[in-house]
Amino acid sequence: MTNNDILKKLRVALKLRDDDIVKILELVDFRISKSELGAFFRREDHPKYMECGDQILRNFLNGLVIHLRGPLPKKGEHKTQKKSN
Repeated sequence: MTNNDILKKLRVALKLRDDDIVKILELVDFRISKSELGAFFRREDHPKYMECGDQILRNFLNGLVIHLRGPLPKKGEHKTQKKSN
């Protein structure tokens, strides 16, 4: 399974659009255009197909964690948990 396949499957499973993926990558300060992103979703035999590198997939996964969980608290900052009785 290639990085492109993983990216495609996550895109479908999480119902993400190109805009969403671009925003997720921006959460980790990684800039990519929608046209560059579209090249990853093309068929391998398409002339404009591009392989998704490890760096792009890694940044997407890190951004996805921030997108779904929220940013990490700063050092010395604790989340307060409410106890329910």
